[in-house]
Amino acid sequence: MDTLLQPMTADSVRELLEAAGAEVMARSGRSEHYSAPREFSFEVKAFFPNGMSVHIVARQFNYRDPWEATGRVNDLVDVQLFRDGGLSPLPKGYPFFQETDEECGVDEERLREIIRCVSSVHVKLYELQRITGDLV
Repeated sequence: MDTLLQPMTADSVRELLEAAGAEVMARSGRSEHYSAPREFSFEVKAFFPNGMSVHIVARQFNYRDPWEATGRVNDLVDVQLFRDGGLSPLPKGYPFFQETDEECGVDEERLREIIRCVSSVHVKLYELQRITGDLV
């Protein structure tokens, strides 16, 4: 079954994050060589000026053709959210990371939305929601 999802690479994800003002580090894992030692296709870490950071991992290739010759792509990634050096949900009212610190199976369109959301979070919301009892 073919999907219309956009393939992602470490470079394409890096570009999305840098466009949002983040400092970015990326590395590849598996490549066209099956014996590559890492269990992921690529990972990207980004640090935003507001103190938030994300860790994005493409865990495995999807195959678009039956012989695995040219159809190897990553069109879904997992995203973890960090604040103050530890995993964190977003404050209430955001469409992502609610009562969880990871979004799994994210396509490129949703990744763009997550990046916009995380890069625009005002971190004082955490303290405000802690004071009001809305944040555990």
